[in-house]
Amino acid sequence: MTNKNNLYLDINVLQAVPSSNINRDDTGAPKTALYGGVIRSRVSSQSWKRAMRHALNGKDLGSGLRTVKLAQLLKEKIMSLDSSLSESDADNKVKEVFKSTGIKLKGEDTAALLLISKGQVEKIAEYVLAHEEIDKKELKEIFNGNQSVDLALFGRMVADNPELNVEGSSQVAHAISTHEVVPEFDYFTALDDLQKEDTTGATMLGSIEYNSSTLYRYANLNFPELVHNLGSEAAVEGAVEFIKSFVLSMPTGKQNTFANKTLPNYVMITLRTDTPVNLVSAFEEPVKSNQGYVKPSINKLEEEYQNTLKMVDTPIKTLILSMEKIERDKDSILKDDQVTDLNELLSKVSEELQQVVQNENDND
Repeated sequence: MTNKNNLYLDINVLQAVPSSNINRDDTGAPKTALYGGVIRSRVSSQSWKRAMRHALNGKDLGSGLRTVKLAQLLKEKIMSLDSSLSESDADNKVKEVFKSTGIKLKGEDTAALLLISKGQVEKIAEYVLAHEEIDKKELKEIFNGNQSVDLALFGRMVADNPELNVEGSSQVAHAISTHEVVPEFDYFTALDDLQKEDTTGATMLGSIEYNSSTLYRYANLNFPELVHNLGSEAAVEGAVEFIKSFVLSMPTGKQNTFANKTLPNYVMITLRTDTPVNLVSAFEEPVKSNQGYVKPSINKLEEEYQNTLKMVDTPIKTLILSMEKIERDKDSILKDDQVTDLNELLSKVSEELQQVVQNENDND
């Protein structure tokens, strides 16, 4: 690591998705974006991050809850830790917590969704049971400690008290298709199983808008920020889980209708010390093909990767996992970066990050 303050992990994914509507707008249509002069299929970062949070649920590093029901959660935890406490006394302790933090309640709910780890809820409950009076500074430390991996990755904003904000260590881009898409419509009807034989016509009819696409997906991770949030050892595990959840998750919109869950065709991971680099500009000129979009998209992505090296430093590590056979020039700088499967990719990233952490510890 040439600069001990910076280490960014970039994840670039190409993924073919068949007929689907995994993230729709207020009219029920698949989300789109205008890029490079043509309409692209789009999946919002919020939608994909929610899928990632669900994928992280149950991991050893813990998962959080994004809810307006923090007061209820806290009350239930307090009463579970001290069954002798009356409901009224538990309510009073919860009110003291919110008064001390400045977080406003609207009825029994917070005014906005708030991401909090289960460990934080438990520690807050333990603290208020052990102390007659709340020290605001101590309570703030509890609110910001014991972070779950999703809280450490995606952060938290508390408008009522910015001191409780958590700076997220990751960024997720909106996924867009590498090519132009044209909206299509599925007109459907449904018949009543008990419909009389002399009756004709459908009992129900409707239509669903959908499209199919090869998506370019990008996310990055600021590893030192993750270390700040989780600590060194947990940060390495958290980074690996971040990659795995990003690569394997997918939003579930209309999934029962289209059964569209696919796996990535191509994954490129880089570790950089200078700056994160989103390679979407590879597709500013849309891919045109009548024999599939995946292979020409891979070629354009790898070409863009090499072009960016005119502007930024060469990554300290590049790893590629591809379901497609890639034909590269013998002098390509990417010819030795291929791994055979996801386990090998994750293992190599983990080894690299462990080494970074070790070097940091040795230099302290």
